Amino acid sequence: MLFKDENKAEHFLQNISYYRLKGYWWDMQKDFTNHKFRPNTYFEDIIDRYNFDRHIRLILFDAVERIEIALRTKMIYHLSMRYGGLWYLDNSIFNSSKYKQSGIIKTISQNTIEDLQKEFNRSQEVFIKDHRHRYPLKHADAWKIMEVASLGTLSKLYKNLNHQLPEKSKIANEMGLNIHNELSSWLEAITYVRNIIAHHSRLWSRNMVKRPIENINNPMGQWFNKPLMPVQAKKPFLIISCMVYLCNEVTPGHQIKTKIIDLFNKSPNIPIYKLGFLNNWEDEALWK
Repeated sequence: MLFKDENKAEHFLQNISYYRLKGYWWDMQKDFTNHKFRPNTYFEDIIDRYNFDRHIRLILFDAVERIEIALRTKMIYHLSMRYGGLWYLDNSIFNSSKYKQSGIIKTISQNTIEDLQKEFNRSQEVFIKDHRHRYPLKHADAWKIMEVASLGTLSKLYKNLNHQLPEKSKIANEMGLNIHNELSSWLEAITYVRNIIAHHSRLWSRNMVKRPIENINNPMGQWFNKPLMPVQAKKPFLIISCMVYLCNEVTPGHQIKTKIIDLFNKSPNIPIYKLGFLNNWEDEALWK
């Protein structure tokens, strides 16, 4: 590996660990056994990749916030209006599938509600602390407790709602999708990316463990003109596209797509195909 400025490189290596950077130079090797680099491989190019990845994660975290708040709001409103403020404790509106954990049989929804209660118990929000002080034995209404629910918990609660509930379909429709299974799939994938971002981990050249449904039924907004290549579906491109689609529906006028494209334009030497942006991606209706 070559260095244009060894002093700066030393500074970076004192503040960014070896294995954090390694993921950005892996494909620059010509020999993966002995870890020999290709000619003209510069440390500074790796730092450029690292910074590019950091910037796109910051943009996507903005998208996650918009999606999470919209989902939370719609779940609070539609389900509370129909089933009351304690709807999340109503077993009749959730799937009754059960599993065994440590010898105890539980429904999947019960496990999720336990997670929700843990989030409520450790919250330091003023209105939550006030509720715990004033009503120590009383469950909090959904418009309180759901405000401190993580996206993962929200996603699980939504997925575990009975499929027959009109409100489940209503929420999907207001998020721009016709089928609740599509929204559940997208939320799981977005939660996965959200956790990567929250832990400052690498999106760059990463295969996604969670992959959202690509072929959605009669999309309400702009989506893909043609099927994606397999590599586009397994890289972040598909999930990022889902996030842009949902933001189009819940926050019209957002700048997520513009910021991503601007970042690409400012980084002409960054091989964005490592994120799955290839095969004339900019010609897709969603990205125009």
